[in-house]
This record gives sequence, C-alpha cells and structure tokens, in this order.
Amino acid sequence: MMNLKKPKFWDYKKPNLFAYLLQPIALLIQLKNIFKVKSDKKKQSIKTICIGNIYIGGTGKTSLSIKINDLLIKKNVKSCFIKKFYKNQTDEQKLLESRGKIFSSAKRLEAIDLASLENYEVAILDDGLQDMTINYDIKIVCFNDLNWKGNGLTIPSGPLRESLNNLKNYQHVFINGNSSDEKNLDDIKQEILKINSNINIYMGKYIPLNLAEFNKQDRYLVFSGIGNHQTFIAMLRNNGLNICKDLEFPDHYTYSDKDIKKILELSDEMNCKIITTEKDYFRFNFYKYDKIRFMKSDLKIDNENKLIHHIINSNEAN
Repeated sequence: MMNLKKPKFWDYKKPNLFAYLLQPIALLIQLKNIFKVKSDKKKQSIKTICIGNIYIGGTGKTSLSIKINDLLIKKNVKSCFIKKFYKNQTDEQKLLESRGKIFSSAKRLEAIDLASLENYEVAILDDGLQDMTINYDIKIVCFNDLNWKGNGLTIPSGPLRESLNNLKNYQHVFINGNSSDEKNLDDIKQEILKINSNINIYMGKYIPLNLAEFNKQDRYLVFSGIGNHQTFIAMLRNNGLNICKDLEFPDHYTYSDKDIKKILELSDEMNCKIITTEKDYFRFNFYKYDKIRFMKSDLKIDNENKLIHHIINSNEAN
C-alpha cells in the first residue's frame, strides 16, 4: 500500500471548487455503501469495543485503545487488543503489543475468536467502525480537535468516510488533541449535539511521559509520519520545548536510509536535536541512531470514570 498525504483541500474550513467537482463521485460511493449487502452480524461471546473514526486518519484511535486497556486492567478486567493485519501498519501493531496482548488477523472476526478462546473478557478493536460483519457492543467515534470534520464532505471530496449526520446512529464520541482554543472545542461539541442530543462526548489531551529527558534550553527538529502531526507538535510546544523545524511525512510512512540521512544532516546544519514519536520509533530501527529520540505520551481523559462506567456496564444494540 502506498503512503499518500491527504489533499490539502480536505481540511479547508469550507469546500473549494475541486471538492465540489468531485461530489458526483462522492455521492456514488455513499450510495454504494448504503445499498451494500450486509452479512448477518455475529454476536460475540466476548464484549467488543470498537474505537473507530469517520474522519480518515489522525484521530487518536490507537492512543485511546491503549488508554482504555490500561483503565480496564486497573478494574481487574481481562482485556486485549484486536487489530486487522495490514502490512504497512506494523508500527501500530508493535505499539499495541508493547502495551498489552494483541490478536491480529486478516479478518477481525478471526482475531476476536482467538481472544475468546483465551478467555478474555473485553476485546478493544483499534479501527473497524465500518466493518459490517461484527455486532459491536460499544462503538466510539474519534475526532481530532484540530482537523475536526475537515471541509465536511465525504471521500473523495473530503476526508469523511461517512456523512457527519451518521453521528445520530452512535452513542459515544471522543475528541482528542492539544488545542487551547476553547471556543473551537465548544463549537465542535455544539455541532455534534445538534445532530445527536443524547450522544456522550468525551475529551482528551496528550501529555508527555518522558519530558524530563529533554532539555528545554535545546533546539529541536521534530519529524513524524502519523495522522495527527500538528497535535504532536502542539503537545511539545505546550510543554515548553523549542521546536525550530518540523517535518511531516504521510501516515504509516516507511522511512528509507536516505530519509534518515537527510534528517540527520538537517539537524546538524540547524544545530538541533531530534525528536520523533514512539510510533515512528517502532516503525524504523531508530535505536541505531543515537541522535534520534522519541517522546512517549499518554492520553489524559477528562471524564474517564464516566467512559469506563459505560464500557463496563453498557451493552449497546447495533
């Protein structure tokens, strides 16, 4: 699978001419999805929680999956991760594996069955909201506070997998990021509530876990190949690090030796130290390079007790 960057016009506040020109294709795709033959959904013996998205990429699904797993373990709930196997997403698989038990397969149902055989109580699915073969117990739709809905249109006119109005079919939304714009956050919440006044909205921010390892007096070059690069940069800046240069690569980017050589040369030219994300660090053998270090982060949920209460006690129908 190729690593491609999203078109810039996807994240404009309003659709541009090119977005409107693509609308006929977007409508055909949505019609195809509406009339898609849906197989009988299988009800699992294990509780399934789907952490998914409507906006393509960069919504913090993996971070939320890890956080929920940690919180469930603290409640003595035997939980695990389920991840559909993609050859170009081994970084996420390795990251999940470093945080708990993961079951991965070409089909999510097969991975869920493996988890059931090992007597796990809860299966946390990182992605899979549009998988029509699974009767999820709980579905959480993730958004990033910086990108939100982009231009509000569905692919290829915009970044949405399905219409934002489909939030009326969901019960939980999670908004994460590091934006300090309270008005923007309030506007997002109000727009969601206009679509579904009964939906549960949860908020989260990323906090660095190994900040003490970095000197705030130093200058830093930061690079990443994740879906929410600007959120990572905002976290670093909000915590006082001096970012003199940031390089954004496509999500799940496969770094070449040439890429790394350029990054190292640029850091030398600018007299900067280098920071990347933990996910990127797992993607490449960066441990071979003394100059490249990663910032480990955690997701802090404002109302985590309410979220875990819903997960443990709810059993939602699809």
